[in-house]
Amino acid sequence: MKNFSWGHGVVIALFAFIVFILSMLFLFPNGQKNSEMVTDNYYEEELKYQDVIDAKKKADDLQEKPTYKQDTNGIKIVFPKDYDNSNTTVKFVLNRTDDQNLDIKKSEQLDANQSILIPGKVLKSGNYTLRLMWTKDKTDYRMDYDVIWK
Repeated sequence: MKNFSWGHGVVIALFAFIVFILSMLFLFPNGQKNSEMVTDNYYEEELKYQDVIDAKKKADDLQEKPTYKQDTNGIKIVFPKDYDNSNTTVKFVLNRTDDQNLDIKKSEQLDANQSILIPGKVLKSGNYTLRLMWTKDKTDYRMDYDVIWK
């Protein structure tokens, strides 16, 4: 065996570095195939985020909060029974982080049972983020839920 000098070490280190960079170049993009931004207007929405923080705080301060239930019919968003739904507009967004085409955005009125049903036939299996936003008497509220639809 030849004498191992510092020159050999430099060549081996350089070769190992090149192999590492090339492996990152070819292996890393394969893991990012289904990664999409949640919104196209990220920077504009970031500037409005203080309003979102305020709406979440107001929703957290409520005595009774809206909830959601899942069954075979779909996802049912239920407001408290004593909730007065006059002067109320309710919007919900179901975001899929892995596929923007599966997002659901809708604005609806509450029914007689103080609820909204998102039909199961429009949902695909996977993880969703349910963003529930409502305005009552010119006051905004917002709650976020993590939903796993099976």
